[in-house]
Amino acid sequence: MELAKKTADIFKESNTRLILHNFYKPAIDMEWKYIHLPLHVLREMSREDKKCFECIGTSCHSVADALEAVRLGADYITAGHVFATDCKKGLEPRGLDFLRAVCKSVDIPVYAIGGITPYNIGEVIAAGAAGACVMSGLMKCDDPAEYIREFEKK
Repeated sequence: MELAKKTADIFKESNTRLILHNFYKPAIDMEWKYIHLPLHVLREMSREDKKCFECIGTSCHSVADALEAVRLGADYITAGHVFATDCKKGLEPRGLDFLRAVCKSVDIPVYAIGGITPYNIGEVIAAGAAGACVMSGLMKCDDPAEYIREFEKK
């Protein structure tokens, strides 16, 4: 809660939307309107708790997950992991066919996650994704701003 409040204070002054992750009860307590949840947590939420948010996202790993997420009221999903990534070292990536199938199965935005780089973002968008999430690429680069500019060029 303390970290969420400190972070929220920073983002209140910016044009960037902060989406808190996982801990929806503290988010409700601080009247934060954006949350991203593991699917199993979204399953457990009451209708009343869901009404506290303007935007709920969830993580999906199959078409069945994506369909369930829509039924549970998700506004967007992240689908992954699409490509090999250090965040999921040793786990086989699901690939672009997986991403394409998830995107076709739902009518809410799908954001790809897992091994997304400036060099494969075009394939991700061509598969139907609304966008992508990048984690390990940013953590490994020397200049995050330059890395983001590489995406903007694509």
